[in-house]
Amino acid sequence: MITGLDHVVALVKDIGTAKAAYQTLLGRAPAWQNSGEGADRVLFTLANMTIELMAPSGFNVTADRMRALLEDREGMLASLCFRVADMGKMHRRLERVALKPEPVAEVESSDAETGAVLHWKRTRAATELTRGVRMFFLELADERPPSPPRDVAPIDALDHVVVATEDSERAAALYGARLGLDLALDRSHQDWGQLMFFRCGDLIVEVVRRPVAGGDLAHDRLWGLSWRVADIEATRARLISAGIDVSEVRNGRKPGTRVMTVRNGTCGIQTILLERSPRSAD
Repeated sequence: MITGLDHVVALVKDIGTAKAAYQTLLGRAPAWQNSGEGADRVLFTLANMTIELMAPSGFNVTADRMRALLEDREGMLASLCFRVADMGKMHRRLERVALKPEPVAEVESSDAETGAVLHWKRTRAATELTRGVRMFFLELADERPPSPPRDVAPIDALDHVVVATEDSERAAALYGARLGLDLALDRSHQDWGQLMFFRCGDLIVEVVRRPVAGGDLAHDRLWGLSWRVADIEATRARLISAGIDVSEVRNGRKPGTRVMTVRNGTCGIQTILLERSPRSAD
């Protein structure tokens, strides 16, 4: 039913600051910008998904709720929005697996720069039944325009989105049995805990249980993003020249990958860049 991850929503305190930060990080221009219903939005569309930056605007219920969620943070991951091919079938599945979907809504958005209009169908599962992670499901009538490169060595796509859990069995049941994502990897290690990879189109939903006592067994949380790049050394050099603090490049846990951590310029969102060698591509 789910064909991919359509987009991830990141709540941010200031839309202008966040827009500039992600133009630098991604090396790309925004694909879509608009305002309304208590929020300012800037979207960057890459090869396999979109990141939507959303900031509170004005003073109403929606804006106040976003400010309450952010508290004193610069930004946070707020929602997973899955792409589906048939909203009617997806809605019925969500009902069958007891995720209590909202009625399907018809949504329209216009781009503030070009005046272009997009339409889609949307539903949302009950957050108390998705272990505290807000989940939407969308059927788009047309594709969003891509974000054009604006610098050398841009980020190309998302490799994986990371969900932290304290109950790996129930998380696996949610993403696997109920949402229907394919479990591609389940690996445990005494030092770093348990990793589960669920395929979602051209990327991975990575569910991580780390050996930390005192966690919340009932609620998972969106933890971070791992972006895919073609040449990690070139992207690292670009970010350093822009004043971004990044780690050294190191070997990833998955064989045939190299990764580095981006320490700032991400609106407080945990961020890793990843380069795949040709032989490790799926």
